[in-house]
Amino acid sequence: MAVGRVVLVAGVLILLFIPYLLWGTGLITAHSQALLRTEFAIAQGRSGAPVSTHLAAPPHGAPLTAHTAPTVADPAVGGPVGAIIIPKIGLSMIVVEGTGVPQLQAGPGHYPSTPLPGEAGNAAIAGHRTTYLHPFYNLNELVPGDPITIETVQGIFLYDVTSSMAVLPTDVAVVDPTPTPTLTLTTCNPRYSASQRLVVHAALVASVLAHPKAASPVAPPASRAQAVQTTPQHDWLAAILWAVGVIVLTTAIWIGARRTRRGWRGLEIGIGVGVWLVVVFFFFQSVAPLLPASY
Repeated sequence: MAVGRVVLVAGVLILLFIPYLLWGTGLITAHSQALLRTEFAIAQGRSGAPVSTHLAAPPHGAPLTAHTAPTVADPAVGGPVGAIIIPKIGLSMIVVEGTGVPQLQAGPGHYPSTPLPGEAGNAAIAGHRTTYLHPFYNLNELVPGDPITIETVQGIFLYDVTSSMAVLPTDVAVVDPTPTPTLTLTTCNPRYSASQRLVVHAALVASVLAHPKAASPVAPPASRAQAVQTTPQHDWLAAILWAVGVIVLTTAIWIGARRTRRGWRGLEIGIGVGVWLVVVFFFFQSVAPLLPASY
């Protein structure tokens, strides 16, 4: 009987873990995005004003210009880089600095070893495909000519998609420096798998600088410091402690339900299951980063 109960509970946890990855992780990202939007608005000095959704149109008859922004220091890892808006796939999120596990849980992440969006060279951004609000879920739908707008503290930058391809995860050449201002978006491919990387390239076609006098010519900087990506220390202890909590609470609910009088049994089970689901949520939250692949 005891073995059967263990197998039953384990099966329920596995079944619950799948919807947690697909939808529950979005709660974490939504909370992080709200904080990042506030931080980004403060950095722009706008006291919480929403980010723009399009590039401001130039005066009638005036051509669009594509000035690059000057090279500046990256934001702190985990801080907001800017807003990325892709109308075709309904994407409007804040890009975070860094591509580690915690950063990609907060939103699309900027590769620290590449220029910032709007600067000369190849600015690269990674994002989840099916979890954590799946920002790049429909990235495969982009075709040459589709617009991508990125707003940073340096201005608003409009890119047009130039190409899309699938490569092996080991192909890091897609984020190599480029002679022209480029934006590169990467995500796992196909959906629900990490066997490939989907890569979308886009070219800078227009910009409105926040500080026009600081405009730089359309050319890559001579060099850029390479940021060191450290492997995050996964918190195994937290996962173990939450697992123990799930086991203890499951046992307590089971024993309590058997000892409680029938009239009160339903109420006790209902309250117990509610608390159990909360504990399971935090257990899943501690386990997800331990998985070898993040989709």
